Amino acid sequence: MSRIRIKEYFMCFALGAVIYGLIEVVARGYTHWTMALTGGAVMVLLSMINRSRDINFAVRCLLGAAVITCLEFGVGMIVNVALGWGVWDYSDKLFNICGQICPQFTLGWFFLSIPAFALCRLVERKISLR
Repeated sequence: MSRIRIKEYFMCFALGAVIYGLIEVVARGYTHWTMALTGGAVMVLLSMINRSRDINFAVRCLLGAAVITCLEFGVGMIVNVALGWGVWDYSDKLFNICGQICPQFTLGWFFLSIPAFALCRLVERKISLR
């Protein structure tokens, strides 16, 4: 992996960690440090998906929503179920799975992928200019 790509992924991770934490604070009034790590990982994965520009944009958004939902489920099973930290609980949401994911949020992740991809592209451009 090139030095430029490492810088790009580091910047995407940092932005994802901060932005996702801020989204949670605005939406719920608080966040948890594990959400910063999850948000950072999500942005790196979205950056990788976004590099596949031969894939239709809507399909990339579907992939983004699927990746975010899968990561959310995995992290939730560890921090909420296995460790019992209770970071979130979607048990009251319709069609939830183990209280960790639900279709409503997957739809939200689809639409949140749009500005996330734009941000990933901006980082890619800025880093490659250096």
